[in-house]
Amino acid sequence: MKIESIQGTVFTFPSRRTSDSAGHSHPSDTVTQARLAMLTLTADDGTAGRVLAPVEVIRPFVLNQFGRKVLIGQDPLDRERLWHDLEHWQRGSAGQLSDRALAAFDQALWDMAGRKLGLPVYKLIGGYRDKVPAYGSTMCGDELKGGLSTPDEYAAFAVKLVARGYKAIKLHTWMPPVSFAPSVAMDIKACEAVREAVGPDIALMIDGYHWYSRVEALKIGRALERLNFTWFEEMMSEQSIDSYAWLAGQLDIPILGPETAAGKHWTRADWVRAGACDILRAGVPGVGGIGPTLKVAHLAESFGMDCEVHGSSAGNLAVCAAIKNCRWYERGLLHPFLDYDEVPPYLNSLWDPMDADGYVHLSQAPGLGEDINLDYVKAHTVETY
Repeated sequence: MKIESIQGTVFTFPSRRTSDSAGHSHPSDTVTQARLAMLTLTADDGTAGRVLAPVEVIRPFVLNQFGRKVLIGQDPLDRERLWHDLEHWQRGSAGQLSDRALAAFDQALWDMAGRKLGLPVYKLIGGYRDKVPAYGSTMCGDELKGGLSTPDEYAAFAVKLVARGYKAIKLHTWMPPVSFAPSVAMDIKACEAVREAVGPDIALMIDGYHWYSRVEALKIGRALERLNFTWFEEMMSEQSIDSYAWLAGQLDIPILGPETAAGKHWTRADWVRAGACDILRAGVPGVGGIGPTLKVAHLAESFGMDCEVHGSSAGNLAVCAAIKNCRWYERGLLHPFLDYDEVPPYLNSLWDPMDADGYVHLSQAPGLGEDINLDYVKAHTVETY
């Protein structure tokens, strides 16, 4: 079997989300036509591997200069070799071949392998479980009345999430351009309000979204310890490993990271060595694919650490189901004005359906688990390359 063609397909779909001036996602009052891309690798026997990705990630330049040069004519089951062959091009790509693009190619290869062999990807990796407990991950705070504009609104939403079945909730609080953000005091008030609303038995986490100094992060961390939070995440710039090592040495609450730091599994090894975190962090798009995410998870396991997988996606869910040392699947981003369980028109079903007890169940269909509505994509295609 050899890879015969690579195609990018851009399509539109209706969306009720918008981004603020800093790029944070929020609900919108109006429906707009958003754009998404589908990467398709096809082998000479007709087997296809597909993955959805942002349009910018798999734009024509990336497919022409890297994907087609490296992958055409190759055995798609040689995933590890092909990943390294693609990664080799990153150094000279002037940043054009991003880790997210690398992850898109990697996931399409895994999807193709699963479809060829008749297995869901998590079992192809080596399945550990077929359902994973989820935590509800909120959108960032906003200034929308009845949304996530006050600590009390966070608390009210947390109660609804618990009623939906979530046994854990992670807060993304307020960030610029919200008028009062960032605010140590408001973040602590939100955490206090949510803990009081849901009681002691719901696991709570917070993502500080890199806005704070060491001293500010320490103050929030002390409050989180008092409130018995499960972890504290990305409260400072992850470019400073030493700042995280300093904070981890000051606090008892587990520090989780790194989320956005470049360097894939190699950087995560440096974090472990430096004592900069208690729980490792990796996500398929952020570290360049399923392969390197598994390397981070096994690295963590070797040191007796958990590895919490970052973000909602079929690839991340497959990794969560294939490893032991991950407690939760991150499901979101969630907001009172949006229904996460509503299936978007470009899918036939959600890749992460959750039951009333808070467990996300893995698809048993061959491949990655993205049940793409190919008829919809075809009918709403605006560009192919």
